[in-house]
Amino acid sequence: MTDAPPPPDAADDVLGKVGERLRHLRTSRGATLADLAHATGISKSTLSRLESGQRRPSLELLLPIARAHRVPLDELVGAPPVGDPRIRPVPVRRNGMTVLPLTQQPGGLQAYKMIIPPRGEPDPRTHTGYEWLYVLSGRLRLVLADHDVVLAPGEAAEFDTRLPHWFGPAGDEPVEVLSLFGKQGEQIHMRTRRKG
Repeated sequence: MTDAPPPPDAADDVLGKVGERLRHLRTSRGATLADLAHATGISKSTLSRLESGQRRPSLELLLPIARAHRVPLDELVGAPPVGDPRIRPVPVRRNGMTVLPLTQQPGGLQAYKMIIPPRGEPDPRTHTGYEWLYVLSGRLRLVLADHDVVLAPGEAAEFDTRLPHWFGPAGDEPVEVLSLFGKQGEQIHMRTRRKG
């Protein structure tokens, strides 16, 4: 999903319908152009031209009108409804772990929340890809090639999954991690602010 602006004809179509909405809103509330001009400080002639489509709507004109009618600006311009941003992951049991897929789209970078119970001895495996792990709670033991490290909550690790690797709880308690996994060569890039 991109934030690209709509094609010009779509924007013109949306703006062309603003006048109708303004007139409908004003008349449905029993207000005259004079009433609205008094409430907004916008001249009656400007308001009339906005409603007839002879004047292109601008933010400077629409904000006082929205305020006067006590409606969101979206209602005046007919903005499309925004979908529910929440995701509702369905837990999956995989190799004794509870995995919640957080990514809705197939392919590309995938995000998972994993709850890993205590399990047996490390059994490092390899596969193509690149993984980034962030410990949410508990302590994570990561065996990666010749390294054997323990990560605490708030710590992260990233690695090429072609290296032999294994991860699980560092003790007798489950560990909760956020995992981002991508195809080979697709590394995680984080932006950090420099101090100073």
